[in-house]
Amino acid sequence: MSQNLYLTIKGSNETETKVLEALNYNTSHLNFLSIKREIDSLQNSLQKIGFIENEHSEILKSNDSTFSTIFNLKNQYQSIHIYYNNTNITPKVLTYISRDITPEYFTIAFKDIETTLNFINKKQTEEGYPFSQLKLSEITIKNSTTLKATLITAQKTEKRQISNIIIKGYKKFPESYLKHFLKIKPGQLFNLTEIKEKTSQLNNLRFATETKSPEVLFSKDSTTLYLYLEKTKSNAFDGFLGFGTNEDTNQLQFDGYLNLNLTNNLNYGETLRLLYKSDENEQKTFEANASLPYLFKTPIGLDLLLRIFKKDSSFTAVNQAAKLHYQINPKHKIYTGITLTESNNLLSTNIPTTLIDYTTNYYTLAYEFITYQPNNLLFPLNTKLYIESNFGSRKQDNNNQKQSLFNIDTFKILNINLKNSVYFKLTGGILNSDDYLENELMRFGGINSIRGFEENSIYASLFNVLNTEYRYQLSNSIYIHSITDIAYYENQITDTEEKLYGFGFGLGIFTKAGLLKLNYANGKNENTAFKISNSKIHISLIASF
Repeated sequence: MSQNLYLTIKGSNETETKVLEALNYNTSHLNFLSIKREIDSLQNSLQKIGFIENEHSEILKSNDSTFSTIFNLKNQYQSIHIYYNNTNITPKVLTYISRDITPEYFTIAFKDIETTLNFINKKQTEEGYPFSQLKLSEITIKNSTTLKATLITAQKTEKRQISNIIIKGYKKFPESYLKHFLKIKPGQLFNLTEIKEKTSQLNNLRFATETKSPEVLFSKDSTTLYLYLEKTKSNAFDGFLGFGTNEDTNQLQFDGYLNLNLTNNLNYGETLRLLYKSDENEQKTFEANASLPYLFKTPIGLDLLLRIFKKDSSFTAVNQAAKLHYQINPKHKIYTGITLTESNNLLSTNIPTTLIDYTTNYYTLAYEFITYQPNNLLFPLNTKLYIESNFGSRKQDNNNQKQSLFNIDTFKILNINLKNSVYFKLTGGILNSDDYLENELMRFGGINSIRGFEENSIYASLFNVLNTEYRYQLSNSIYIHSITDIAYYENQITDTEEKLYGFGFGLGIFTKAGLLKLNYANGKNENTAFKISNSKIHISLIASF
């Protein structure tokens, strides 16, 4: 039956004993070989903090189970002067690790030698020398607290550049995304750390994901990079059904929409969106939206939009837009283009009205910022900011009216911990004009705006909506949330300034069919009381295929 052996170590004086105890060496061992290894490890630890001349006495057996030894730490060196060749290492790199730099040497704390050499080696790897080697030579004593040494760098090859990129798994991955989205292309200096950081951005694409880390094959004259990708389900079908009680007829009314997103079906990274919406107050919307990235393998993309809106038998509005976008990096994108609108009054009466035929022509500038949290199945997007400005004029009855239109759409998820989060969303718009027409006003309200109100039932020349949710994830696929919505809007035609409120709760379940959402919300304005009959229930399903 084996017994534990015990090790006691002391220094040559009380101060040295405290230094040894602070290193927290292991005192309990299974055999004598383990004791010897522990003493060797302790010596290495002492050398790393400057006691390079330390030595210990013979290991003595105090009794059947206890062994002891005495260390003499001797002098502790606090710093080291490292002499270097400034053709191999630039002073700019050294500014990250030392405050005492001369053209011949730099000074660091002795305990930082290992981390310093690793840092310099990492920087040389980033500069295209993956096989760079470093070592300290000619180590001598400068004085009682300082050593000096020469840094030897061995760069066995010329700078390495990426000569070829091979994609495994998803062979039809659009090459333009390598060059412009990831910014990886043949001819670049080889830097595996930087490449891994860039390819991790692939998880932000809806149509591809990285299955394992990049690998590289070095030959005498080439450096081949292998990327392991997989095509993912990127098409989405989104629809909702809403129902509530009509205040005039007291009858149950239904409304809803169908939203189809087709992404990367041609392996080009393209997106096509088709939307049809029928609201409970006899409003119909059809929208077709196409995004074509990296035209002719350039960083420029094209966005096209057609939207047709019909308000019962009152008016129609047709919006057409064409924008060019530039993807600065995976998070930032800018837009510029034109937006044309034509609206027609469908009423046949001669009664004076603010519904008048008109056309507008806007020049558009926009900016978009997006961050992701790809490991979250329920909420893959963490932040979005979209700001758009439009400048132009409205033409009616041979009269031109200068106008400007500004829109914002932004949200942010604050993750408290793995289960709890808070969601904030702000949407708004302002139309600046000397006079206003009813059929040009912005429309909001409903599940994608202020909940508890009919879809697109509120007309405004200025509005902003703040949506907030406290979310609690019961599991990776189920969450519940509160609904607290606040809105303010102005209508220059009716001279209205009003605040609106929406309160309720919701549930989300990730099923085999997709993400199923159920929302219950009750809306009111600031001068009315809550009525149960004004409540709205919204059911939506987002399915990927």
